Amino acid sequence: MAATPAPGLQSGEVSIMVLLRLNPRTQAAICLVAMLAAAGSSAGCSDYAESAAPKQVDKVTYLTAFGFFGREAYVYVAEEKGFFAARSIEVQVQAGSGASNNLRILAAGGAQFSANDLSGVMILQGGGKYRDEVRAVAAIQQQTLNSIMVLGSSGIRAPKDLEGKTLAGPAGATPQLLFPAYAARAGFDPDTVAWQTVDPAQTPAALAAGRVHGIGQFTVAKGTVEKAVQGREVIVLPYSDWLGDLYGNALIATTELIAKNPDLVKRFRDALLDGLRYSIDHPGEAGQILVKYQPTLDAKAAAAELDLMRSTVLSDGHVGALDSVRVTRAIAALQATGQIPAGHTVADFVASDIAHVS
Repeated sequence: MAATPAPGLQSGEVSIMVLLRLNPRTQAAICLVAMLAAAGSSAGCSDYAESAAPKQVDKVTYLTAFGFFGREAYVYVAEEKGFFAARSIEVQVQAGSGASNNLRILAAGGAQFSANDLSGVMILQGGGKYRDEVRAVAAIQQQTLNSIMVLGSSGIRAPKDLEGKTLAGPAGATPQLLFPAYAARAGFDPDTVAWQTVDPAQTPAALAAGRVHGIGQFTVAKGTVEKAVQGREVIVLPYSDWLGDLYGNALIATTELIAKNPDLVKRFRDALLDGLRYSIDHPGEAGQILVKYQPTLDAKAAAAELDLMRSTVLSDGHVGALDSVRVTRAIAALQATGQIPAGHTVADFVASDIAHVS
């Protein structure tokens, strides 16, 4: 008597999910019957097993650029929306604390990816640090977001007013690394300005308490800082007013991983950029997702940062683009202000084959 196929299966087909639950001897027997019944079919049991076998999951560590502000939400959005899982990647997210510390961790093998201001990375590599250990593989923001934020009551209204003042930020973070170039373009002496080392998450509190005259922050964090200073006026002095050719954050990867597993680098890049695109398209939802992973944060403030960030992320409608002409101009700007020596090219800072530099 001929066997009746299970519902939804044609004669000679075997449910792979059922097959994999059986012991190997039973699997072999069923496969033999199925293959005999499926006369003319070229598919064998090894084909079924291979297609049904779970894919290997790659585990990586990612460092945010600067703590857990709203602008960092996209990595959690990529996690929550399954963009990493769809590419067989499991991500451990850790709080970063600026370019110097993040690159040190990458170079030591403590993480494989980070988001960091591309200018800060260039300055460090131009000075001889981590030049062989890391490269940029995508742009997060098409414009530098670095700025100095001060209270309106400080009387500071222009960059030159910063002379003789005290600013706060993490040691080695890009607002401080890039400050001499900003000062050179804006026409004041950076050596008259003192910097205090403050943890990324504590910079708004330092300004609110009056311990410093200003803080290094991203422009999009104005709402977060205003909340910290309880609604007092906050004035933003953007570096982009004087350094318009510079990119903002970029996705940084280790050269070791780029060489050994470029496919993983590309999969991670694409998943993260999917999260970035979703975040700027749905800032309210992205803010809620961020708070799910970081409950001490404010969802509305996070959404406001992402909303402000939107225009800096898109390049002709594309997300993640790096342009060789613009990178060259950024190199020239940093060379002209004495931040990096002459002789550098795009390849010194960007993995062009991964980043699709145009």
